[in-house]
Amino acid sequence: MIKSVLRGFALATAMSAVAFAAAKNPTVGGAAMFDSKNIIENAVNSKDHTTLVAAVKAAGLVGILEGNGPFTVFAPTNEAFAALPKGTVDTLLKPENKATLTKVLTCHVVAADAMAKTVAKMIKDDGGEHDIKTVGGCVLKAKENMGKITLIDENGGVSHVTIADVKQSNGVIHVVDKVLLPKM
Repeated sequence: MIKSVLRGFALATAMSAVAFAAAKNPTVGGAAMFDSKNIIENAVNSKDHTTLVAAVKAAGLVGILEGNGPFTVFAPTNEAFAALPKGTVDTLLKPENKATLTKVLTCHVVAADAMAKTVAKMIKDDGGEHDIKTVGGCVLKAKENMGKITLIDENGGVSHVTIADVKQSNGVIHVVDKVLLPKM
């Protein structure tokens, strides 16, 4: 009897693991996101991330974000870039501002594969706020409220994760609604 119950439990566990593994990634910017593709391969298909892709290319970060990772990218939408003061994006995309652009972009990248559930646990374990260190040297403050992750940049700017857990072959993307800016 006990063996039968244990086999049933093992089968149910295996079936739920298969169902979880087969769960589809969310659509981003009208495009399917495939966990078999890397961050760049997926991002170039999102109509909501054309500014981010152009910025990544201008900063020379394509090769890095196509690499093995793992990376977590907080990916600002075109609307997030458009909300910056007028002329900011054009100025950042100029070749003479490549270092500043690189700093801004790398403040959106973490050298880890951090799914939202993991981030939420770190926030809870740290008493409601967790410091996230980015590859650009920025420290973002992460908070969670009613299942939603909020990030606060070094200037006090607040960004919300609008689409979480977009799995990539080399990490994960979380879509955010504001550009996170480093202290300059």
